[in-house]
Amino acid sequence: MEKLSGNFELDVSRLDGILKVKENFDIIKRETIFGNVRQVFYYIDGFVKAESMQKLMMHFSTVKDFGDKSEGAASRFSASSVPAVEVDVQNVIDSLVFSVLSGCTVFLCEGFDANALVIDLRTYPARETSEPENDKVMRGSRDGFVETMLFNTAMLRRRIRDPRLAVEYASAGKSSRTDLALCYIRGRADEKLVKKLREKLSALKTDSVVLGHRSLIESIIGKGWLNPFPKIRITERPDVAAASVLEGSVILVCDNSPEVLLFPTSIFDFLQEADDYYFPPLTGTYLRIIRHFVFWLSVVATPLWYLALKNEAVLPPWLDFLIPRDPGQLPIIVQLFLTEFALDGLKLASLNTPDTLSNSLSVVGGLLLGDFAVQVGWLSPDVILYMSFVAIANFTQSSYVLGYAFKYLRMLTLLLTALFGIWGFIAGILVGLVLIVTNNTFGGKSYLYPLIPFNAKAMGRLLFRPAKFD
Repeated sequence: MEKLSGNFELDVSRLDGILKVKENFDIIKRETIFGNVRQVFYYIDGFVKAESMQKLMMHFSTVKDFGDKSEGAASRFSASSVPAVEVDVQNVIDSLVFSVLSGCTVFLCEGFDANALVIDLRTYPARETSEPENDKVMRGSRDGFVETMLFNTAMLRRRIRDPRLAVEYASAGKSSRTDLALCYIRGRADEKLVKKLREKLSALKTDSVVLGHRSLIESIIGKGWLNPFPKIRITERPDVAAASVLEGSVILVCDNSPEVLLFPTSIFDFLQEADDYYFPPLTGTYLRIIRHFVFWLSVVATPLWYLALKNEAVLPPWLDFLIPRDPGQLPIIVQLFLTEFALDGLKLASLNTPDTLSNSLSVVGGLLLGDFAVQVGWLSPDVILYMSFVAIANFTQSSYVLGYAFKYLRMLTLLLTALFGIWGFIAGILVGLVLIVTNNTFGGKSYLYPLIPFNAKAMGRLLFRPAKFD
């Protein structure tokens, strides 16, 4: 590691060459002379407010002793003459460059020894901690994680005032050097999992983590992406993250991302919602049971209906309503797949529609397309009914990844049912079970826990909202 030499001109020249201050307009080099001693400030415009730098320079203009180049001069000056909360003494050039690029101010002085000061005056641009659009609740807190890591860890600290709460710093990405924070409660989280995560983060060989949590997930897991089920749970809600930490989970906070990663996880964790706990136990239990029933039913709804149509002769009279009166011009199986693809097309169109038009165009567009498709003869009203149920059922839980995993499983089961009848339907369900059982998650926890291995108490807490909190 290259260190400062103690020669003011040489050290300034080195930092100028690395930071390219003449080429980068936003990297500011401010040269001053206070007390007949030369100083240089390095900082990034936009991370440091002008008012903060003006106050610091006004204070330095009143300081008379800037050191005598003796050993410890920088440390003594830091202790006696720097009116900032966070100040560090460093001498490694790479660390100083990283500090500037992270938003801190580096201060070199002719009177110092072979050290420089790193003064933290940064203010990151950030949006308000408003409720996440994709993770809303009917009752409860309305704050959400933002793209600034320090704000996110502060929201955790606000909810967990336990000295055992550990917030460990890490970084990832050779070029991006993205800030990360590993949060857990000592003595409650699995130490083996914490150690494994530390080792994984330190061994990450990636150039950047510019896509935030998505880049981290793919770097941590590394393989097994043919299995569509999510391997790591994410949340945008501080209350959910804090509750998970108190239950013994480990969370990973990534700068520039409003979502945090939760370790370990199982498929049943995705079907829990904050609303379950903001309502009384009876209502919370009812909502949870309905969520489980509707979501699991969405996987087999259309394959079961199509299987019933293929075996129309054996249906009892009371199930005659399953047989469409107007089947349409296209085969039912084609209609079902066509509607599956059309729903995704409408989602994509809705995402790219301007906000002022999105609500009206998405609703009106869906109604018009469905109505015209029935009139022309492309689709049967029954197909629209069942596919509408499936589309709405996907939103009973907040994970888009899990929703698409079940969508792929539903389409596979539907295809196998069309080809092989009842045996195809059974094969589709078995394939889904195999994918769930063999899904590799980080941390060694079974994806079907607490069903496999079976834990009666934990299973009961998943299905029924407990009447009191431990």
